[in-house]
Amino acid sequence: MTSSSVPSPFHRLAPIAFVLVNLAVPLFPSFIMLTQVQPPGIALLPVSVSAALLALFGAIGIIFAIKLLQPPRERPPTFLPLLAWFAAGILSALLGFDPRAGAVFIGVFALGIVWHLGTLRYYRDPPFARAIAWSMTSACGLASLAAIVMVALREPVAQYVIGHGRAIGTFVLPGELAGYLVVLLPIAYGVAMTTRSRALRAVAFFALASGAVAFVLTFSRAGWMGMAAAIAFFVALRTRAWGAGVLAACGIVATGLLAVLLLFNVAHNPSENYTRISIWQTALEIVDRFPLTGVGPFDFSHLYAVVRLPDGDATAFHAHSVYLTLLAEIGIVGVAAAAWTWWRFARELYRRIAADGRHAVIALAAAAGLVGTLVQGLIDTVSVVIFALWLPTMAFALAAARYGLPEFDA
Repeated sequence: MTSSSVPSPFHRLAPIAFVLVNLAVPLFPSFIMLTQVQPPGIALLPVSVSAALLALFGAIGIIFAIKLLQPPRERPPTFLPLLAWFAAGILSALLGFDPRAGAVFIGVFALGIVWHLGTLRYYRDPPFARAIAWSMTSACGLASLAAIVMVALREPVAQYVIGHGRAIGTFVLPGELAGYLVVLLPIAYGVAMTTRSRALRAVAFFALASGAVAFVLTFSRAGWMGMAAAIAFFVALRTRAWGAGVLAACGIVATGLLAVLLLFNVAHNPSENYTRISIWQTALEIVDRFPLTGVGPFDFSHLYAVVRLPDGDATAFHAHSVYLTLLAEIGIVGVAAAAWTWWRFARELYRRIAADGRHAVIALAAAAGLVGTLVQGLIDTVSVVIFALWLPTMAFALAAARYGLPEFDA
């Protein structure tokens, strides 16, 4: 479809689906309650509402999947790696310890793939691109504002107490809000710097302002280092003099590290500072026992209780490292497929920016957020980032590198 052709019912209604999904991403962590895992936090949505939302987005995903199978069929460079990653997840779920949790993984990851492919397919059409740009920045601003208000009011009380007064918002844990903002704040910056629309620019700046406050209030040490890495990546690639860019990037990372060291125990329980070490050791023990296909998606907590060290925490939801978590749950096969996906994404993004650098700012801003999550993931695992942000943001970065932001009237 081109902008001059008569829009079909699908093209009139489908952008609304992009808006709904992007606005609902801050609610996605509640989906974990559909598994048998009990995370160390509270979900604001009842299980029935979470199930209804998952069913709604599943229906949307099926509709988009059907449309994607219709001509003209496209196979972007990330298609085969994503298919391999999905197949590895299915294999791991079938061989894992909790098929129910594996089914949730398969469903959510399938939605992520459809979302990724749909973004690449339809972003060239202005209504879809506008829906994506507006909904991503609006969701960032609203989620941040909600988190700030909830901290200020100390509501819900249980969440405030569990989080030691840190910003959590509609997420389950502070690190999840931090991971979400590591991705969305760079995108908001890219939108603010490149859009011609005064209204969208205002929304993007609102997202930046509220998001910055909420991000600091998370006091997420891993999140802070992830954001420092994201900013450093963007600055290094956008500075004309390579040496100056690298020096500035090192300064940004050093500043982030200094902030973490100076505020290491602020809003944290000091007794939790070293729990990750025993969890990492247990994760390595699990990997040693199930190296090829892992223990199954979302099954880490079940095996942890059996393999954990005698002095380790009684429970652990994940390995507190995205790399160890993936290796433990989907094994070497799954990690290899994930690495292939990231490699193909990076190569294609580089190729598109090298061919036409007019849209490098917005594309690199989105890529910077992804880089930030990879650094945050060294010592944390943020499920909402893995399942709801990685694949759609990859697609957004690739599409924006080719088409930029949609044209708006100033």
